[in-house]
Amino acid sequence: MQRILVVEDEIKVANTVKKGLEENGFEVDVAYDGRMGKSLGASNNYDLVILDLNLPHANGYEVCEVIRRKNNAIPIIMLTALGGMDDKMQAFELGADDYLVKPFDFRELMARIRVFLKRAGSEVQENTQYKIVIGDLEIDREKKEVTRAGKKIALTAKEYQLLEFLALHKGKVISKLVIAEKVWDIDFDTGTNVIEVYMNFLRKKIDKDFDNKLLHTKTGMGYYLAEE
Repeated sequence: MQRILVVEDEIKVANTVKKGLEENGFEVDVAYDGRMGKSLGASNNYDLVILDLNLPHANGYEVCEVIRRKNNAIPIIMLTALGGMDDKMQAFELGADDYLVKPFDFRELMARIRVFLKRAGSEVQENTQYKIVIGDLEIDREKKEVTRAGKKIALTAKEYQLLEFLALHKGKVISKLVIAEKVWDIDFDTGTNVIEVYMNFLRKKIDKDFDNKLLHTKTGMGYYLAEE
């Protein structure tokens, strides 16, 4: 049985989500404040975390950081009333994989949960290349670790998925449409800039402190990863 942690201080919302998840066959732990969320997230193994931002004792950003330090791959879905772009960008920067604004439809939450758990469960890749090397960049697909010039680079789960996808298609220009479908499992919405945001996150971590750039943009066409 897959196990989900719900960190939510609104008791009615927390209990509704817990009941819905249990009816769908999940084992659920609930933390009603940030301190409890950090404790449960750091001491237990979960398949997915649903996390509010506005929490007593410690906010959702702090909880997210603690969970990410323990597990860089676990999917984290922010479920919050804070719908501003700055709130979303900070959440993504700290390691959130998805962001759902209250009020929400439980069916949409379940659809997003299934997407992440399905992806997490498909660890066997069609491509059996376990280590990808591009210049001085190395991606260990078994350990989910990335190094450049021997320096370990910490990536969020979504940043890693994006980098790995580009690396598996080394030198090939990948459109936003394909990235949205393959990395986010969504139809690309021209009104969102989430892909550009994540490409900027990657550039800061992969390219910023190095002389030669590996992440490239083909204006109007897409992105590619290559040594040039």
